[in-house]
Amino acid sequence: MKILCLHGFRTSGSFLHKQISKWDPSIFAQFQMEFPDGMFPAGGKSDIEGIFPPPYFEWFQFNKEFTEYTNLEECIAYLCEYITTKGPFDGLLGFSQGATLSALLLGYQAQGKVLKEHPPMKLFVSISGSKFRDPSICDVAYKDPIKVRSVHFIGAKDWLRLPSEDLATAFDNPLIIRHPQGHTVPRLDEAATEQLRSWTTEILFHQSNNASVNKHNLENGEVKADEAQMENGEVKAEEHRVR
Repeated sequence: MKILCLHGFRTSGSFLHKQISKWDPSIFAQFQMEFPDGMFPAGGKSDIEGIFPPPYFEWFQFNKEFTEYTNLEECIAYLCEYITTKGPFDGLLGFSQGATLSALLLGYQAQGKVLKEHPPMKLFVSISGSKFRDPSICDVAYKDPIKVRSVHFIGAKDWLRLPSEDLATAFDNPLIIRHPQGHTVPRLDEAATEQLRSWTTEILFHQSNNASVNKHNLENGEVKADEAQMENGEVKAEEHRVR
């Protein structure tokens, strides 16, 4: 299964990859994960300067209240093109701005606004994500519970703790994993690691079962089609002999 991973504001795909590498590698061992950089070079200071080397990127820009957005439509179009040409993808993972954007794409796909020809996404990992606040976006993206298997990491000291709680309510039966840290990809204790590993294992199990069922149906369909063709051929041959 293939997961598209979207980094946070003014960081990079390689930084998110490094952050996720803190987790037990067995969790996503069966997944192919891609970590692209944002569309736009960072338009200001990055919080990871001196911690991780540049360049840094952002997906779109926004005002202080997070109610107005610049280049958001361009970003959505870019990601839809990326998903379509480099996919198909089975799910999305995102941190902060990347998680917020991922949830938007999932909501828009569920409502038939984007990715109409792409198979429905099956999973979502949100780390410090939030909802958009523009009513014209909310009324579409979060109109109905998003029926994608989702896990939401929520930090006790995260300044986006409450918005992250709110984002989780937009999904059908979300798994919430809490941690004591702040606005970061958290290090996972044994309990959280087991929760996440069980979640991914269950998704892989369902995927494997569905693939087996589809293969069985396909094989049966081909057998029945062959039998039907044979019967039709025999009938026509018999009719020909009678004539």
